[in-house]
Amino acid sequence: MQASKSVGILTTVDEMRAAARAARQRSKTLGFIPTMGALHEGHLSLIRSAGAKCDAVVVSIFVNPLQFGPNEDFFRYPRPFEKDLALLEQESVDFVFAPSPEEMYPAGAVTCVEVKRLSEKLCGRSRQGHFRGVTTIVSKLFNIIQPNLAFFGQKDAAQVAIIRRMVKDLNIPVEIVVCPIVREPDGLAMSSRNAYLSEEQRKSALVLSAALRHMEEAFENGERSSKTLLSAGVRIFEQEPAAKLDYLEIIDPDTLDDVNQLSKPALVAVAAFIGTTRLIDNVLLRPKGL
Repeated sequence: MQASKSVGILTTVDEMRAAARAARQRSKTLGFIPTMGALHEGHLSLIRSAGAKCDAVVVSIFVNPLQFGPNEDFFRYPRPFEKDLALLEQESVDFVFAPSPEEMYPAGAVTCVEVKRLSEKLCGRSRQGHFRGVTTIVSKLFNIIQPNLAFFGQKDAAQVAIIRRMVKDLNIPVEIVVCPIVREPDGLAMSSRNAYLSEEQRKSALVLSAALRHMEEAFENGERSSKTLLSAGVRIFEQEPAAKLDYLEIIDPDTLDDVNQLSKPALVAVAAFIGTTRLIDNVLLRPKGL
């Protein structure tokens, strides 16, 4: 096991730019993982993937106000910075970029980055402006750090599709690496927001992965109609009164457009409220031979 090392904590754009520039001048390949902190095994899997592929690893910790709506959980979002830092030291991360909101959004800043059309789908419908906040902060971080590779989790599949489109449209020279969803032993996708759940809500939250698993089994048994698969998933949700379904859709993983008949890989994406906590999950359905 690799010994932990002291991680460099950078809080200003100038500090981060200087550190990244120095690493590149030493011909180091830079890997980057953007996070909002409250780190869990899902984040750590991204960091390990970056460590295996890159010479130096940068993790940002920034709870981005632009991606929260007015009635969402920005102020209560968990911020266990010291615990996060200890985890990052154990993983031998080279740099942590932890700026303040004022550092990232100076007074008078009015520019946003938005990926049209894609940002209006899935979470973008119920969380208006959310993806604009995501693409704005990620584009700023890419510009500051200029990583060779950036690592994202499959759990945020819509976000991944939108960021990939942004990178292509804006000619940003970074490779997007997508890593598998990390789940608890009972199937719940790991999320920082799982900490909000009571013991009973934690049990109710299993309906998300249960519905996806049920749809995946039907697909593996030969079902190719999205309408039939979605009906099967909705029936699972109807058995869990504590869950309020936000959306359950079968979409193209690149365009996020609806898919009616599954003749090529398609993404089943779900979002639901368990109490006041909104959780997301997904599974990729891939016909054999593709």
